[in-house]
Amino acid sequence: MHELNHDQIAQRLDQLTELSVALGAGHDIDLLLERILLVAKRMTDADGGTLYRPSSDRRTLCFHLSVNETLGLHLGGSSGNPGDIAPVALTGEHGEPNLESVAAYAANQRQSVNIADVYQAEGFNFSGMRAFDQRFGYRSQSFLTVPMCDQTGELLGVLQLINARDPQGAVGTFSATDQRFIEALAAQAAVALTNQQLVGQLEKLLEGIVNLINIGIDEKSPYTGRHCQFVPVLTMMLAEAASDAGQGPLANFRMTDADRKELWLAGLLHDCGKITTPVHVVDKATKLQTIYDRIGLVDTRFEVLLRDAELRALKEQLAGGDPDAIRARLRQEQGTLRAERAFLRHANVGSEGMSPDEEERVRHIAARRWTDADGVERPFLSADEVHNLTIRYGTLTAEERAVINNHIVMTVRMLESLPWPKHLRHVPEFAGGHHERMDGKGYPKGLRGDQMSIPARVMAIADIFEALTASDRPYKKPKPLSEALEILGRFSLNGHIDPALFDIFVRRKVYLEFARGHLDPAQIDAVDESAIPGYTP
Repeated sequence: MHELNHDQIAQRLDQLTELSVALGAGHDIDLLLERILLVAKRMTDADGGTLYRPSSDRRTLCFHLSVNETLGLHLGGSSGNPGDIAPVALTGEHGEPNLESVAAYAANQRQSVNIADVYQAEGFNFSGMRAFDQRFGYRSQSFLTVPMCDQTGELLGVLQLINARDPQGAVGTFSATDQRFIEALAAQAAVALTNQQLVGQLEKLLEGIVNLINIGIDEKSPYTGRHCQFVPVLTMMLAEAASDAGQGPLANFRMTDADRKELWLAGLLHDCGKITTPVHVVDKATKLQTIYDRIGLVDTRFEVLLRDAELRALKEQLAGGDPDAIRARLRQEQGTLRAERAFLRHANVGSEGMSPDEEERVRHIAARRWTDADGVERPFLSADEVHNLTIRYGTLTAEERAVINNHIVMTVRMLESLPWPKHLRHVPEFAGGHHERMDGKGYPKGLRGDQMSIPARVMAIADIFEALTASDRPYKKPKPLSEALEILGRFSLNGHIDPALFDIFVRRKVYLEFARGHLDPAQIDAVDESAIPGYTP
């Protein structure tokens, strides 16, 4: 044992300060632990040291890292050599604390153990140490074992130093000053580890909440859940391509790992507001669908009219009318009814566009009269049925489309209600901007392109392309690649999406990479890029 002079104490304080700065700035727990052990070894001029971490079930201390200067050993950590050091049991066969091993004793008692010579010490089992000495031709002597605990007393690890050396290199004992400095270092390290673990736990909690929301959306509407999985994938592919472009309007766009994490989360949450959207609107596959498809009611009314026509014909025959003329009129009337029924069934499916003549035909059919079960004569179609059957594009009325569009308002509202940490503060803006347009005609805020971030513009393209090519939507057929790119090309020309990002989307073959991994092979048709609107090969 040797006493420290003023300069040596000052030097150790400097080392503690440097380590404190490093622990505060570091994010890799394994590297932090290695630095802690190496600083502790240097601070006490120990020949070697070992660091243990508690197992997940907290029944053993698991070897994490070991160094020994004399033997030239470096196991675990950055060495890449895992080592074969057996774990140390923290409890006995019946659950009692293990107090025989020095490391287990320090861990269980939450106190340091300073041993001058392990071959002379009593009360501990040093069989493992003796086997180590015999195997490597080494002589272990002084041990300083210090537990690392957080502010609640929970064990985070055990730091064990071997063979303190004096300035001349002779092995001696660890002084009381050595012990106090290492205990201070262990306490400092425990705070840093706790902070890192809390950050990791909070990130896992956040990912779990995101997953929870998407499970709810998927359970409510399976195709929407699929969309929430694929949009972030395509978003990251296009964002990476834009980040690697290095030229053109997006030459200065670069993403860090933190940016990637932020954008990925935004992609996962971009439609979280749909959890509030009524399922009968989200999954509306036909124009007359509410909780069920009301085309069945219309079919029943046609069946009533067909039978009414047959009854009238039979009554006319019984009254002495010309049978041939009556049958001809019946065939004509029933033929008209069946043609109208087929037309309404087709109209109910929805399409890219319904003509004014077809809308007028729906209204003409609606003017027919039929008698219900109570004997009340009614219009053949209700006003609501006419309103739905005359939808010009798709299956949603203007009111239902407003309900659907409100999902982005709810997405923004939900995400902006969360206290996002600084490195994730843009998640609401990225996720909430995928329905905005370059020309300012989007929603919910009507932002122009220069008011939108590049990641939000990236997500807008990913959202549209995934929706166009999705094969599981109940209200439409999936588009082949060529048709989806043609639609996106027109969007790049009319102010809907960012032309520069669309150029990268095509030029870097992002669309093809995504298609090969996630689309039905039948959708991957030949694409003539020179024919895509708004794109110049």
